Amino acid sequence: MLLGLGSALVAAVMYGVASILQATAAREIPEGGLTVRTLVELLRRPMLLASIVLMMLGYVFHLISVRQVPLFLAQTGIAMSLVVTALLAVRYFHDRLSRLEWVAIAAVVAGLVLLSSAAGDTGTERATPVLTGTLFAVLVGIVVVAFVATRFEGTFAAAVLGLAGGMGYAVVAVASRLLPDFVLGDLVTSASTYALVLAGVLAFFLYSLALQRGSVTAATTALISTQTVAPAVAGVAFLGDQVRDGFWAVFVAGFLLTAVAAVVLVRFEEGVDPLADEPEPAPHELPPSASRP
Repeated sequence: MLLGLGSALVAAVMYGVASILQATAAREIPEGGLTVRTLVELLRRPMLLASIVLMMLGYVFHLISVRQVPLFLAQTGIAMSLVVTALLAVRYFHDRLSRLEWVAIAAVVAGLVLLSSAAGDTGTERATPVLTGTLFAVLVGIVVVAFVATRFEGTFAAAVLGLAGGMGYAVVAVASRLLPDFVLGDLVTSASTYALVLAGVLAFFLYSLALQRGSVTAATTALISTQTVAPAVAGVAFLGDQVRDGFWAVFVAGFLLTAVAAVVLVRFEEGVDPLADEPEPAPHELPPSASRP
């Protein structure tokens, strides 16, 4: 239990930092669609490459987590990345957390404690043709929804693309559980491996598009909510994850507490967004050594 939860928290730190770098890169290029050209433009940004490296390192710990503890606990631990974002904003961008946001941080931690106490045995279900086929069907649906969403602008498009990206990350979590034992030959021939890679790339790309089109709030609320709730439901319903006998009320309370607190912290992220454009200072306000990139 400690290894799984600890790994989720390490992954959350890396994901939280990576999301800031990703948002920086996404806003450096013109708004694009679901095209190769947009992807190439993103990959030319050093910030995005740094974000990818951090995401990949974080996934190593994420993988350990989803194999050690129920998905509802692993994914809720990943939602701690929002706390990381908030604390980084305070530390490096001199923003202030209101009393409500500090309460939300405490609530996320309390929710994790409740979920930890409610977590039972981790499911041992591995890939079956039906499960892997379902994952690929979900990916096709994500592409269709995203293609339509890129035809729109503003908050609606950001929310839908964030939701689609969240579903992609949900597929990553479920596929990670379905992977066979870590033998190279088995991994290469497993359909779950390819579903995982495709879902991860797609989700990362869609979240970048969402950040271009609307507020961090719209994109991230949909992303975090979906990537937390969908795998949790799948784990309990289909993969054998268990809640301890007599702890269902604790499980529900912990899950809701964490989810609501996460939404509050996304609202904070919108308010202190260090990536928002600032008005250009007048020439006489710039110090002699100041320069613009």
